[in-house]
Amino acid sequence: MGNSYAGQLKTTRFEEVLHNSIEASLRSNNLVPRPIFSQLYLEAEQQLSSLEAGSRADNEEDEEEEEEEGSESSSPPISYQMKPPPEGCCTTDGFCQAGKDLRLVSISNEHIEVPSGFLLVGAKSPNLPDHLLVCAVDKRFLPDDNGRNALLGFSGNCVGCGKKGFCYFTEFSNHINLKLTTQPKKQKHLKYYLVRNAQGSLTKGSVICWKGAEFRGRQSSSSSCSSTLFQLPESSGLSGSTSSEPLPAANPSAPAGTQPAAAIDHIPSTAAFSSAVYNGKESPKQQLVKNNLSALTRPSVLGTLTNSGPPKKRHKGWSPESPSSTETWNLQLNPQAPNRIKNDGGSFSSLPHSALVGPVSSPMVGSGEPVSVPDNLLKICKAKPVIFKGHGNFPYLCGNINDVIVSPLLYTCYRNSQSLSRAYEQYGASTMQPISEEMQLLLTVYYLVQLASDQVPLIEDLEQIFMRSWRESHLSEIRQYQQAIPQTFPQVSSQITPVTSAQLPWLAGLAASSCNDSVHIIECSYSLAEGLSEMFKLLIEGKLVKTNYVVIICASRNRAIDSCIVITGKYQARVLSESMLTPSDYQKEVNYQLVTGKVETLGSFFSTLCPEGDIDLLLEKFYQENQGHISSSLSASVNKLTPLNGTGTAACASYEIERHQIRPFQLAVAQKLLSHICSIADSSTQNLDLGSFEKIDFLICVPPSEVTYQQTLFHLWHSGILLELGLEKEHLTKQRVEQYVMKLDAEAQIKFKVFLQNSMQNPHTLFVLIHDHAHWDLMSAVHSLYPQTELSTGLVDRLLNCREVKEAPNIVTLHVTSFPYALQTQHTHISPYNEIHWPSSYSNDVDLYHENKKYFGLSEFIESTLSGHSIPLLRYDSSFEAMVMALGKRFPRLHSAVIRTFVLIQHYSAAMMAVCGLSQMKNYTSVETLEITQNLINSSRQCPSGHGLMVVLRIPCTPLAAVAYERLYNVRERLALEDNFEIILGNPNSGITIGKHFVEQLKVWQKIEDVDWKPQTYLELEGLPCILIFSGMDPQGESLPRSLRYCDLRLINSSSLVRTTLEQELGLAAYFVSSESHTEKAVVNDVLESDPEKLSSTDNEDEEIAMEGSTSEKRSPMKRERSHSHDSASSSLSSKASGKILSSSLLRDTTKPPHQILSNSTEETTNNYERQKQKVDKGAQTTISKHLPSVSEQLDTKQNIKSVQISITSSSSSPFSSSSSSSAPTHNSFILQTSQCPMAKASKQPPIVFLPKLVYDIITSTDSSGLPKSSSLLPYHSVTWASSFRPLMSKMMTCTEQSLYYRQWPIHMDYNNRNESRMDTFHPRRLLLSGPPQIGKTGAYLQFLSILSRMLIRLTEVDVYDEEEININIKEESDHYYHQPGHMWPDLETFKKMPFDYTIHDPKYEDASLICSKLQTINSEDRLMTRRQEDMYTRRQTTRMRLSKYAAYNTYHHCEQCHQYMGFNPRYQLYESTLHAFAFSYSMLGEEIQLHFIIPKSKEHHFVFSQPGRQLESMRLPLVTDKSEDYIKSPTFTPTTGRHEHGLFNLYHAMDGASHLHVLVVKEYEMAIYKKYWPNHIMLVLPSIFNSAGVGAAHFLIKELSYHNLELERNRQEELGIKPQDIWPFIVISDDSCVMWNAVDVDCSGDRKSDYMWTERNVSLKQILQHIEATPNVTHYALIGMRKWSSKTNSAEIKEPFSCCHVHDFIMLNVDLTQNVQYNQNRFSCDDVDFNLRVHSAGLLICRFNQFSVMKKQIAVGGQRSFHVKSKVSDTPVSISPAQYICAPDSKHTFLAAPAQLLLEKYLQYHSHRFFPLSLKNYSHPVLSVDCYLNLGPQIAVCYVSSRPHSLNISSSGLTFSGLLLYLCDSFVVASFLKKFHFLKGATLCVICQDRNSLRQTVVRLELEDEWQFRLRDEFQTANAKEDRPLFFLTGRHI
Repeated sequence: MGNSYAGQLKTTRFEEVLHNSIEASLRSNNLVPRPIFSQLYLEAEQQLSSLEAGSRADNEEDEEEEEEEGSESSSPPISYQMKPPPEGCCTTDGFCQAGKDLRLVSISNEHIEVPSGFLLVGAKSPNLPDHLLVCAVDKRFLPDDNGRNALLGFSGNCVGCGKKGFCYFTEFSNHINLKLTTQPKKQKHLKYYLVRNAQGSLTKGSVICWKGAEFRGRQSSSSSCSSTLFQLPESSGLSGSTSSEPLPAANPSAPAGTQPAAAIDHIPSTAAFSSAVYNGKESPKQQLVKNNLSALTRPSVLGTLTNSGPPKKRHKGWSPESPSSTETWNLQLNPQAPNRIKNDGGSFSSLPHSALVGPVSSPMVGSGEPVSVPDNLLKICKAKPVIFKGHGNFPYLCGNINDVIVSPLLYTCYRNSQSLSRAYEQYGASTMQPISEEMQLLLTVYYLVQLASDQVPLIEDLEQIFMRSWRESHLSEIRQYQQAIPQTFPQVSSQITPVTSAQLPWLAGLAASSCNDSVHIIECSYSLAEGLSEMFKLLIEGKLVKTNYVVIICASRNRAIDSCIVITGKYQARVLSESMLTPSDYQKEVNYQLVTGKVETLGSFFSTLCPEGDIDLLLEKFYQENQGHISSSLSASVNKLTPLNGTGTAACASYEIERHQIRPFQLAVAQKLLSHICSIADSSTQNLDLGSFEKIDFLICVPPSEVTYQQTLFHLWHSGILLELGLEKEHLTKQRVEQYVMKLDAEAQIKFKVFLQNSMQNPHTLFVLIHDHAHWDLMSAVHSLYPQTELSTGLVDRLLNCREVKEAPNIVTLHVTSFPYALQTQHTHISPYNEIHWPSSYSNDVDLYHENKKYFGLSEFIESTLSGHSIPLLRYDSSFEAMVMALGKRFPRLHSAVIRTFVLIQHYSAAMMAVCGLSQMKNYTSVETLEITQNLINSSRQCPSGHGLMVVLRIPCTPLAAVAYERLYNVRERLALEDNFEIILGNPNSGITIGKHFVEQLKVWQKIEDVDWKPQTYLELEGLPCILIFSGMDPQGESLPRSLRYCDLRLINSSSLVRTTLEQELGLAAYFVSSESHTEKAVVNDVLESDPEKLSSTDNEDEEIAMEGSTSEKRSPMKRERSHSHDSASSSLSSKASGKILSSSLLRDTTKPPHQILSNSTEETTNNYERQKQKVDKGAQTTISKHLPSVSEQLDTKQNIKSVQISITSSSSSPFSSSSSSSAPTHNSFILQTSQCPMAKASKQPPIVFLPKLVYDIITSTDSSGLPKSSSLLPYHSVTWASSFRPLMSKMMTCTEQSLYYRQWPIHMDYNNRNESRMDTFHPRRLLLSGPPQIGKTGAYLQFLSILSRMLIRLTEVDVYDEEEININIKEESDHYYHQPGHMWPDLETFKKMPFDYTIHDPKYEDASLICSKLQTINSEDRLMTRRQEDMYTRRQTTRMRLSKYAAYNTYHHCEQCHQYMGFNPRYQLYESTLHAFAFSYSMLGEEIQLHFIIPKSKEHHFVFSQPGRQLESMRLPLVTDKSEDYIKSPTFTPTTGRHEHGLFNLYHAMDGASHLHVLVVKEYEMAIYKKYWPNHIMLVLPSIFNSAGVGAAHFLIKELSYHNLELERNRQEELGIKPQDIWPFIVISDDSCVMWNAVDVDCSGDRKSDYMWTERNVSLKQILQHIEATPNVTHYALIGMRKWSSKTNSAEIKEPFSCCHVHDFIMLNVDLTQNVQYNQNRFSCDDVDFNLRVHSAGLLICRFNQFSVMKKQIAVGGQRSFHVKSKVSDTPVSISPAQYICAPDSKHTFLAAPAQLLLEKYLQYHSHRFFPLSLKNYSHPVLSVDCYLNLGPQIAVCYVSSRPHSLNISSSGLTFSGLLLYLCDSFVVASFLKKFHFLKGATLCVICQDRNSLRQTVVRLELEDEWQFRLRDEFQTANAKEDRPLFFLTGRHI
């Protein structure tokens, strides 16, 4: 290594120790070597003092840093010449010269006077490492939180003696006895702020953040880390035990992968790499130096980071490329990041251009003496060295600086790795120290050593190595804090020493000694300048030819290390330097090289390669010789295809264009999108009011690619969505469709303004803004990195993030992309809850969506490369790569994109020539290119219609694409192949141009008759044989047809790799294949099907491989490269015989072309062995192969085209061709294959993708968890990682987890959520749809628009019951009408004469018992039954109605008008309401009833409260005489249960804004949920005893409460002089499902009175109620109701405007008149029919307004459905039939948990025939029901009579009853009353009572035994337990 310590100690002692140290380090098993110099001189204290100082600021502090203390010293420190102290003064450490104690521990509790503007700080003395000295310093001379703005100089006071006015730190340091050996500097010694704690004691505070200190970790050991060098920070005291031998860094004698691991098991810390994969290769398992990092040379307590405030944030417009300030690199650190997840994996990423330094015009800030870059460096070295600045100072460069590139990337990485992430704060600041600089550099050397010669160092590899090393060194602490229990194993780590700067050069040299000069270490003693000069000298002298990396280390005596790493390897330097170019710089560079003619040297070089002369001359010669012949043979065959097609005899049947169809996947995704929209609308944030929108409009934004634009128009046109949404009429024109798609180009703003204006003008239209390919151009419009000439840059931000879009309540933005990573950063606008990920097709191996096609995307392509798969779909071309690498060294000034493009064009040109007969050209192409070309040219000849394959040649750089197009076009013309295949230049900014001949072919295939038609999308090129040169820096969403066979990505920019870029390039090949032909099977079919050429070509390869064992020396290098490049048998050299012959001759050729010298023998052997194994597995084919060599050998010598043609013919009719193909010899012509068309084959298997080697390695390699390496790359080029200390992604991550990962770790630099005050405020109406490329996202979002539109229409519609009235035929037919049609109100006297219609007509009672009267007994049986048989079991009929503006709404309706009504107005605080008790006594219940009102503040004016105590007194009632247009007099009560969300309680629109009193009547247990949903509604809470009661209880309490309130109001207002009868007595009782109300307008203008017209219209409830309230003599009516709406209403029902009949659902009840008629509080069903009958029998009037009707909404939840009958014993839900609802008393029957009344009603409804057998279908002999109506089922009729005196009953004379029902009869029922009625013989009786005792008493009291016979077994009870109070039955027979 040499002794470079000039001027330092050179004694025998030194050499001896040095020798011993090296020897010991080679022998020792310990982990870390002993420091050499500590053996020579240093005692324990000296070691500590030299460790104390060691960090320095950034490179601006150049001169200061040079003199800083090092962490180790090789000689005794030279004392700084201090002024001698005054005589007699104190010189004790820790005391000032006046003898006062300054140590913090001594004076922490003393009061210290601090002048204004001064701060107390702690100074470190080198002699007192454990103590801080207290000083008072003027804060102007201290830095701010960012390490800036400290004034130069010093001003301080001594807190000990009180001396003031020290103006120089030198003077002050003398006074406080620092006794320094170096120049005193405040930055070095003033370390901490001092603060008072809660007890008032002075304690150490945060670190003083001197410039750069927050990253460098400049900090001395605190008292917690004050042990010796060899101890953990936790341990205390000095430890004398040191290891006797230094430890080895590596074992150079052991081969790679076998080095012994360190033998100390108990130490948890290690910096070893496991067999991680780097750049796609298994690295040698290099066991690195294992090192405990917990006791670092310069520990940096976490406070450095957290207490000093955040680092300066990068200015948003600041390009990360610009290196002019070290602040630029602060962006890598985010100390404010939330706690991180810990993960042990490793992430590998390439060098993103955004994180690298740009041009050298602004070189790194340097220091020290300048270094001259030698002239002609590039010329001599053939590459520009890339210098990565490492630690410390970097010298200035001068001279020929254009030939070097300087990057701060490594420096940034080092600095970030020194900053602990907050994820590790939980482990405690004292134990967690960052990785030391020495260790960082050593790990870097190890990393470089294990890189292969064709690999490039990746910075993210290094970050993960540091992360792992740090984690493993702190494993014990991490585990300890994770488990929160004391450690059971001993902490022996205290014996381990850190790497020191003195050891570093030796350890680095030792590591590099085994790498065959790949890494060269230069050690310099003074500064990096000498090392750089030496490196340049070595480069010029050619001594670094084999060296790829030069590591320069300056570890001099008094300073910490300086370092830099120079990339000198030609390949590595080229890749790294090119990766630093931005996309625009890359384009400019290539353009410049093309324009200036620099590439001509490349062309002339190619000419020299060909021994026959220039290729152009060869082409011209070939053209002249074969002009006539070629056209008649090769190309004429294609021309003959069209007439064949015309006759239809030989047309290919496999051509079909897929029409627009929705696949199950797309429908599922559309529904997921819809559910997200609904959840936004349903949330309480009121961000989207779906109910207010009537229709949908949309705009689709696409990137400025003409093809993508046309493709979207195509999808839109064929989807029919515009017609479906009603946006366009039937005759759709293309111009109209274009209104809905916007290209994001210069003209986009005009179209977007129109869109915004439309959205403002149409507030009731929901506008969906779809941002397709949303990851494109995510740049801030304000701070764009791109030059301002590019107008499109930042356009997305300007348009989609504009204020109008964000604030418009009717615009929803949907971002659609395959690569969502840039939209998932810390600055995203999209909530994680608003992300929709494309669903997986399989779950636990179950196919969730039965698709007829299988998707092949990135993961399937990667999977195909694994062993066991027949075809690797991803491949690389090693011979192409070898030639590119060779030329790269020859032409160092040319960009590799230029070289790669020219080589590939050369390969394609040579391949075309070879296929056309110039067989000598096969040596100048690669096997892969030859295969592509041959399959392309021959494909159209194999199909009778001329269908062929597509080859995509991806050339990102547009100028290069133009060059390639021109060249290939020219070669094709010369070879007369212009009619064989097309060459298309695909430019994103222009449309598709193809030749007329091919347009005509496409028109024939697609049956297009339009004369002017030409293809506008790539999808329309289906079946066209062509090379598509796909240009543009990024694909922009273009889809490719199913005839795509090869995707050639060998020219993609492989130096600047980010995840989005890689995945979107590979996304071009994403493909759907028929699911029935899986790829594995497709491969075998390809080989075995009837294609002799394909078969023979495969067999020929088998022969070649079989011979390889013995003739390996003779193998063609092309063959070796072939096997190397992952090619496969079945997809081998094409499907045509000419291809076979050319390939066999090519593979036999033993001459080596000059560019095929490089090969990798190890890998070849492995790959060939694998392929040989594959071939042998295909057994049967190998027997055929013997015949082939002879054929190919004969043909190999023949060069002209005729012989090739003849050989093709003879080959195709050879004896081993398949029997199904034609074997008749046809000379001099091609045989048209009858086998499957190649395009059809292509559509059944995914395309084959060729990649650059570098990309192939990254794509196919995985990390230790099995995650593809590409997934760990930086996600997007304008994104940066928040921290180097981040966990790894996991293979098991779901899309959602991956999204959350990206939302935490990357920061988007230029697309910030910058307008928001907080980072976590997402835009509420933004959604993100992500799914793999080409999977059908466009179809999914178009389907989403369709179902969203349908849902909006559905939201504005409602299902209402639409059933015609029942039992119409039983009505009395009469021509007499009491009122004329069109009468507005009933006449009281006339109405009194109208008979009451007992029959129920409401269709909801279709299954209820018919109520008979004398009139209805005639012939009703048959007519009734015919209807029942048809309709009884069918579902109730509904119809869909559009909601009118007068509808009632549920809780999902939000509009601005009713916000206040609903209580969401800011003036009313949510839930601001009070609870009031209200009690009244009711004699029937025998107790006082206590109700509770919940009254919102806004509704208190409806009530009267007592003045002193605010007790609720009554509810205000108006007067009968009051008249007001804006007021509804009747309070409305709505009983409800189970419908807090769906009940229609929002009557704001129904009442047309009129003031009204609305009370919800709820059960006690539902009070809270109703209050939550309806905070501004009055609630009447029923007592808890009614929790299980039915609707009868609610009606009963409403009526009783209302009457009680009427009495209270009469008393209150009587005092005001108002008569009691003037108080308004009506209330409204409304169902919770009444949705709309209608009125009939009758036109009686006809000639005769009987002629009239009527129309029905929707009106407001306000209008109807005010109309009814205005009825003359309204208080004489007891009940007023209206019709149930039906579309089938006939004119007869309308003709009589008023009916005296049953009223239901929505009634006005006169509580005064009905005072003595009660609802039955026990009832669950038919309680309104029961009440109607009671009211009528009491002689009161019931009036139905037929001109009004109510519509009832079908609500599927709540109401009566909420009652479920279940067993009381078990909780398991068992269905219990109604027959089990009753049982014999005292039986063992299972009791049911249901009210007794419910069981009774249900039983009677379904099984009453068991009680009344004679009544079944016996309508002329009904069951007599006394004082009640119970539903006995539709097949039994009942006759209702009232026992009350003076009641109205039907005449029962002449009626004979078949049964008698006595239900809870009261004292009005007496024996004499029953004796009036006549019963059939055998009629049955049923008596129902509350208990068995009452049952017996009733029988006795009513003397029933006189006429009825009872048996003991005829007693029953409801199936209730005794505590549930069952009802008891007694049945008997009439005697």
